Formats: sequence, C-alpha cells, structure tokens
Amino acid sequence: MLLLLLLLSLFPTVPKSLMIPSSLDSEICPIGHFPCGNLSVCLPQVLHCNGIQDCANGADEDNCVDINGWPKLLDVFLSSRGSRPKLEEEAGDCTLDVVPEKCQCSGKMINCSNQDLHMVPSASSNATTLNLQNNKIKSLSDHQFIRYQGLKNLLLQRNRIHAISSQAFSGLFTLKKLFLSHNRITALKPGVFKDLHKLEWLMLDNNKIAKITAGSFTGLQSLYFLYMLNNSISELPKNSICVEMPGLNWLDLEGNRIKTVRRSVFQQCITVLILHGNKIRKIQQGALSMLTKLVDLDISANQLQRLHPLLFSQLQELQMLNISFNPLKQIYENQFDSLTHLHSLSLEGLEIPNIQNRMFAKVVNLSHIYFKKFQYCSYAPHIRSCKPNTDGISSFENLLANIVLRVSVWVMACVTCFGNLFVICMRSFIVTENCCHVLSIKSLCCADCLMGFYLFLIGAYDLKYHGEYNKYAQAWMESSQCKMVGFLAMLSSEVSVMLLTYMTLEKFFCIVFPFSHHRVGKKQMLSTLTAIWILGFLISIIPFFSQEAFGNFYGRNGVCFPLQSEVTEKQAAREYSTSIFLGLNLLAFIIVVVSYTSMFYSIHKTGAKTVERSVLSREVAIAKRFFFIVFTDALCWIPIFLLKTISLMQMEVSGTVTSWVVIFILPINSALNPILYTLTTPSFLERLKQGLKRKQRQLESKMSFTLVSIHTNTTE
Repeated sequence: MLLLLLLLSLFPTVPKSLMIPSSLDSEICPIGHFPCGNLSVCLPQVLHCNGIQDCANGADEDNCVDINGWPKLLDVFLSSRGSRPKLEEEAGDCTLDVVPEKCQCSGKMINCSNQDLHMVPSASSNATTLNLQNNKIKSLSDHQFIRYQGLKNLLLQRNRIHAISSQAFSGLFTLKKLFLSHNRITALKPGVFKDLHKLEWLMLDNNKIAKITAGSFTGLQSLYFLYMLNNSISELPKNSICVEMPGLNWLDLEGNRIKTVRRSVFQQCITVLILHGNKIRKIQQGALSMLTKLVDLDISANQLQRLHPLLFSQLQELQMLNISFNPLKQIYENQFDSLTHLHSLSLEGLEIPNIQNRMFAKVVNLSHIYFKKFQYCSYAPHIRSCKPNTDGISSFENLLANIVLRVSVWVMACVTCFGNLFVICMRSFIVTENCCHVLSIKSLCCADCLMGFYLFLIGAYDLKYHGEYNKYAQAWMESSQCKMVGFLAMLSSEVSVMLLTYMTLEKFFCIVFPFSHHRVGKKQMLSTLTAIWILGFLISIIPFFSQEAFGNFYGRNGVCFPLQSEVTEKQAAREYSTSIFLGLNLLAFIIVVVSYTSMFYSIHKTGAKTVERSVLSREVAIAKRFFFIVFTDALCWIPIFLLKTISLMQMEVSGTVTSWVVIFILPINSALNPILYTLTTPSFLERLKQGLKRKQRQLESKMSFTLVSIHTNTTE
C-alpha cells in the first residue's frame, strides 16, 4: 500500500502556485528568465553563468565574474592615483650615492631583502623605497629612519620586530606605504605614526597585537588601507576609529578575536569593513547605522546567532554583503529591504528554514547570490547568477545531476528487483528439506527488493521533475514522499544487514560447533525473522517521532538518504545516524568477516586430515565463495563507513561522491545477494540441473510419443 501511494503521488499535476509565468509576446523577460544581451531571446536563470554559451551571441556568460565591492573600489583607488599595485620604482640605473653592502639598487630603490640583517642599514637620504623584508631585525629605535625624509615605501615584513619606539618613524612625512606584516608586534604605542601624514597603506597583518589603544593611529590623516588580519585583537576602541584616521576607507580585521561590535566604533569614513573569522556573538543595534558610505561588509565565519532586523537599514550604498557561515537561527523577511544598491549577497553555509521569495524581492539590483543549497535559488528567480548550481547529487534541472546517474538508477533498480523476485519464485518452486534456510533467503530477498523499489522511486521522481527540478527541490525534500522513500531505503538496508549477520552466525555455529549447536526450528526461525523486521522498522521510523530533535532527517538531499553529516545538522540526528552506520552496521560487518574467516579455518583444519583431491578442490571452492561474500560486504560498507567518518570530522565531502555511493555502492549487496546466496550455491545448482534434466526427459518422451504417432498414422 505504501509503495502504491508513493507511485500514485508521481502523477498529480504541479500546483499552479509553483509555476513561473512567462510571456512570449512581452519584450521583458518573464521572472526567472534573462535576456541574451541585445537579442530578443530569454533564457532561464539556470542557463546563465553556467560555463556554457547557450545564447547565440554568448551573452549568457558575460558579466558573470563577481567584481562588486572591494575589487571595484580598489580599481578606482589605483586609477585615481595613476599607479599600479606594486611597490618598486621604475627600473633603471641606480641614482643613489650610498648603497649598503649586500643590497641592490635600482633607480632610487634599495633592496636589502633576505640578507640576515639585524639592524637598519645606512643609505643615501634621497632613497624613495627601502626594502628590508625577510631579515632578522628585532626592534626599531627612536629616529631610526629620520634621514630618509623623501621615503615613500618602507617594507619591513617578515622580520622579528617585537618592539617599536614611539619615535621610530619620526620625520617620514612623505611615506605612503608601510609594511610591518609577519612580525612579532604586540602593541602600538600612542603617537607612533604621528608624522606619517601622507601614509595611505598600513599593513600590520600576522602580528600579535592584542588591543587598539587610543592614540595608536594619531597622525594618519591620509590613510586609506589599514590591514590588521590575523592578530589577537579582542576588543575594539570605545571611540570611533575615524577620529584618528578620517580618510580611512578600507579596514580589514579578519582573523582576530573580537566578540562584540559596539555602536560608537565605526563611523562614516569606512567603505570596506572586513570582520571575517572573528568570534563576534553580538552586533549592537545601531552599530552600523553611521556607515552610510559602506560599500562592502563581511561579517562571515563568526558566532552570530541573531541579526537585528534593522541592522542594515542605513546601509543604502552597500554593494556587497557577506554573512556566510554563522550559526544564524533566523533571517527576517525584511532583513535586506533597505539594501537597494546591493549587487552581491553571500549566504553560504546558512540553513534558512523560513526562506521565501519575499526575503529578496526588494533587493532589485542584486546580480549575484550565494547559498548553502542550490535549492534555495528557486526563491530568488530574479537574480541572474545564483550559486551553487548543484550539490553533486542534484542540479537545477534534474534530481539526479548527470546522465550516468539517471541511467544507472534504473539499471540498478531492475537488477536488484528482478534478481530478488526471481530467487523468491525459484525458492518457492524448488522443494528442499531445509525450510528454515529458505525462509531466511526469502526474507533477505524481500528486504533487498525494497532497495530496488527505492531506486525505482528515485528514478521516477527524477523523470517527474526532469528539466525543472529546482522549482520543486525544496518542496520535494520536505515532502512526506521523500521521507517515505528514505524510510524504505533505511528499512531495506538495516533489515538486510541484520539478516545477513543472523544467517552468518547460524552458519558459523553449524560449521565450527557441529555437535554442540542446536538446530533452529521453524517457529524459532519465524520469531527471529519477525523480530529483525520489527527492529528494522523501528530504526527507520524513529526519526519521524520528533521533528525538533531530528529535523528533516531523510530530506537533507534529493535522494532522501541520511548519509552525510553537516555542521547545521541536529545533534540527535547526527548521533542517531552515526550509531546506525558506525555502530550497528560496523559491528555487523566485523561479525561477518570474523565468522567467515573462522568458518574457513575450521573447514581447512578438518580437510587437512585427508589428502583426497576432492577435499582440496572443495576447500578451494568454499574459499572462493566465502571470499566473494566478504568482499561484496566490504565493497558496500567500507566506503560508507569512510564517508560517514569524514563527514563527522567536518571535512568537505563532494555531493558527487554521495550520489555515487547511494546509487552504486549502497545497493551492491542487494543486487548481488541473490547470486551469492542462491544462484551460485552448489545445492541450488544441483537442483536446477535435476529440474532441467527432468524437463529434458519429459520433452524427449513427448517428442518420442509424437514421432511414434506420426509413424503409425503413416503406415496405416
């Protein structure tokens, strides 16, 4: 009945509310479609920016690179100064009178990098670039560079600097770029940069700075870039950073230890603010309200569980927003309403249970959006570039992403179903004395048949959604049909595992302990088989009992099988699936391997007492048979054990791997069990030969009778 209902559910018409309207007569493309440049042709979202030229003029692959936010700003900044992002003066002959030993000179640039210097060398005072990177300088004393008053670029990265005097940079009135990256600086003294009025770039990344104190950046009136990535800053100053650096545009605080963003820290001066990879738990309401010039905001990879609905309300100039990889519990439907100039929105790594079209409807200029799941793209049909295009299992167009999977699912389904049904029929017609063993085999075939039905259903739903899967992807994964399909796969898998283990143990006791083992009766066998099916049913149905604890246990992907673990997965669901795949199933696999190894050893030990050739050949045959039984078990379960372990370690597992495991690896046992446990067994082959001989004799007898009759009629 369950299978019938699932099959019937394939045929209802698609609800009109899910259909995307189109108008061939209109000059404007219907929602979800975008024009091919100046051609009067519209293509759906899925065909734009997919790496394939679908428009005749290739316009569907134009403007696909996301250069919004800081890349565009950087280009504008460099263009306005007529310079390129390099620090060297133009190449030419040295024009300096004094050049330190071991150093090279080109024009007015001195290069002393990688010379094991322990102190700043002395050179001509008219040098404009001094490159001291990759040396062993430990400290900078007072007036260290006072003679270089024409210096524009000072490179001190990758030294061992831990102490900088408050007068170290005094007199450097023309300095524009200062690199102090990859040192051991722990603090910046007040007034240390007070003479650097023309400094534009200050690179302090990869140091050990723990705190920004008042006065640390006094004098930096022209500073444009402040790069403090990968320090140990845990607290921002109470007063606005813009007070000391009124020209600051770009502030990068990525990879620090900031926990809270207060209201007074950031003011109007900043256009690029990067807070990626901190430990931010709270952004106070109004903390971003003064950033009216902000163009690029990155607060990804923090510990934010909630964003105030009006947090971005004053950021009308924002072009790029990244809130990815935060443990957000909710995104409000009006969260992005005021971001009318937003072009790029990153929501990667976020579960959005309340996602809806309304959430992105007012962000009319959005051209690039990034989700955790490609299924979410159906809620942003007006955005031209939506990523990802696939999860490896499914794609925008199809439930099964590629043609190989779509064909293979039907092949595996046919082999699994018809192979097991054939064995059930043959076992029913062939008379045998061991009826208990036949019951076990039939029960195993029934369980394996369910895996075939599961594959048939996945293939059928793939056909149903062919060409437009993304419209219905989210609804499909949350549907009762997906849950029941997943239930069938889990029931088949677990009952099959337990039956194989039981049959293995039964055979183990018969062979290893032939005299002490009590033979199982029919009633006991029926009770055991019933208990196994009930246990398998309970294992499969438990996730239905608590949506709060297990979430959408079966609907985490298009094939409705809970193989992968994710960061956002419910704790109970993760523990439950782990206990099944790495607990019950791993234990069963170990039992099967150990049992068959012991059985072969016992048979070999018994056979060693005789030297008959027939005994040796029988041992070889048994060894081959046992090897293939263990090998197919290993082929099925070892990849699953590895995949589950890797996903539990939060290592990225491609969805493509999961799809191949579900379509090819998981059904291997179900497809091969009929061959291993029936079609290749000596007893079955012997009975089959006897049956064929009996049929042959009957046919020969019938033909003889016919010939005699013909001969008799002829003679008469």
